[in-house]
Amino acid sequence: MPRYTFYQLDVFTDQAFGGNPLAVFPDAEGLDTAQMQRIAREMNLSETTFVFPPTDPQADFKVRIFTPASELPFAGHPVVGTHWMLAHLGRIPLTEPVTTARLELGVGVRAAALYVENGRVTRVVMDHQRPVFGATASDAQIERLARALGLSPAAILDTGWPVRVVSSGVWQLFVPVRSLTDVQSLGADRIDAAALGAVFAELDPETHCHDSVMVLTLETTQPGVDVHTRMFAPALGVGEDPATGSATGGLGAYLIEHGIVAAAPPTTHLVAEQGLEINRPSRLGIEIDGVPGNVEMVRVSGQACPLIEGVLEW
Repeated sequence: MPRYTFYQLDVFTDQAFGGNPLAVFPDAEGLDTAQMQRIAREMNLSETTFVFPPTDPQADFKVRIFTPASELPFAGHPVVGTHWMLAHLGRIPLTEPVTTARLELGVGVRAAALYVENGRVTRVVMDHQRPVFGATASDAQIERLARALGLSPAAILDTGWPVRVVSSGVWQLFVPVRSLTDVQSLGADRIDAAALGAVFAELDPETHCHDSVMVLTLETTQPGVDVHTRMFAPALGVGEDPATGSATGGLGAYLIEHGIVAAAPPTTHLVAEQGLEINRPSRLGIEIDGVPGNVEMVRVSGQACPLIEGVLEW
């Protein structure tokens, strides 16, 4: 009878029941792709990770990431949370003040800096890829996108900022909205997933922006926060994601590239809030190296809170 221990933790928060839940299977040897997909569907979280010995000698571990519907090559809260949990379990030897660890992912080996105090991780900062900027939506596409999201076209067009596909590891669509009230009016149950998918396919025919859209506004609910976001990915089985580290890297690049937030070289530091509308408050740090026209690198940081330990057997 197969028997696998798993752990669940909340990521991009320091409080239980906030942030984005993640399930981690730290000893996944023996599981095949179909089994991992079934397990992720059973866990029914936005992502579940499975840890294996590395096949690349530059990596410490190999990690595969699954949503309830499909495998992802890269995702933010699974990378932060898996690093945190492996350190919590003693699988990553910790050295103060910073320990570097490397995961082998679908996008290659990626490093993370684990900040350590009194033998415990206090923050994980993960590297993304150098940002790449893709297609920009036309006004006609923005009108269709707005209707698919349940917004008026003016709610997007009034910002004067582009709707654009960006990748810092995963292609995603970024949609600026004029006010916090407009963003708060959205809901996964109001989205026309088919219409949304059609816009994705036009803008990014190869990956469909990985079927995910991040809506953003510079109006925030908390002091010390720079941007308020919501992420929807209905085609991935994720109606609304409470905290999206992969997209938050692309978000930082988007904000600097288009001058929406002034660059403060060599590294601009921003804070994003997400998940408030679904009672999963999350806070994500963003570091952006470079200036408009030359955004060199982005990193995303956060905390985590271990919550559940269990065993899956069948």
